[in-house]
Amino acid sequence: MIKIPPYLKKGDTIGITCPAGYMAKQKAQTCIDTLQQWGFNVMVGHTVGSNSANYFSGTDEERLNELQAMLDSEYINAILCGRGGYGVSRIVDKIDFTKFKKQPKWIIGYSDITVLHSHIHSRLKIASLHSPMAAAFNDGEQYDEYIQSLRKAITGKKITYKCPVHPVNKKGIAAGELVGGNLSLLVNLIGTPSDINTNNKILFIEDTGEYTYGIDRMMYQLKRSGKLAKLAGLIVGGFTDTKDTERPFGMTVYEAMNAILQEYNYPVCFNFPVSHAGENYALKVGAEHTLKITSKSVKLSVH
Repeated sequence: MIKIPPYLKKGDTIGITCPAGYMAKQKAQTCIDTLQQWGFNVMVGHTVGSNSANYFSGTDEERLNELQAMLDSEYINAILCGRGGYGVSRIVDKIDFTKFKKQPKWIIGYSDITVLHSHIHSRLKIASLHSPMAAAFNDGEQYDEYIQSLRKAITGKKITYKCPVHPVNKKGIAAGELVGGNLSLLVNLIGTPSDINTNNKILFIEDTGEYTYGIDRMMYQLKRSGKLAKLAGLIVGGFTDTKDTERPFGMTVYEAMNAILQEYNYPVCFNFPVSHAGENYALKVGAEHTLKITSKSVKLSVH
């Protein structure tokens, strides 16, 4: 049974930290302002706009210590990651989740934060939130439906997402826990303590900046490891900024995926708004969902 962290109310505190790649503090300012306008207090960690001279938002120890402090704090009600990039895999095995398990809180983010979502789901059976991060609030996007979906999710509002029908969707109804995230990270976690069991689950995947052949290879890794065999359903999100080799792969990303998925009978939705682009709905990892795909509509509802 998955445990759902308490939903937030006005006056609660959201901590912002960068457990992976570097982000300039000014890029988080609109997010900070918006969260305060929503009625929340905000505590900004030192890793946001850190003095790091390299890719990361501080040393492994600095990032680990700040995340640990926010997980342990009784005064912080949710943790919003500033950005992803790379770095959570370097520290996840050193995190002490003892206090977090007793007092769960929403962990919010996507991309490299998939490591945290998967680890918390598989090891602790606690729900988390795959969602836009701090930088997504910029350029007026704090008012769009995707950022507003984050607000609804953390405050416990009833959510049903809809998206356009895609020509190669596979119709049907699926019900189960929602798991997934960034495809390359999910593949990277296979065989580790953060690996997820996908049996009877609704899996969602997305990625960015990958070669088409690389995505095909990762899909075969999911298949060969048994991750695709017993799904309740599959949600294929956006695969942005994909690249092709000089000698073309010969198929689009969705065509390659569709060919792999032909042998399975569960519902499949393509081009769902979860991605590294602006179209990125907040999804409750671990919560029970229903996916309904017809010839006229696609709906994802959280129970």
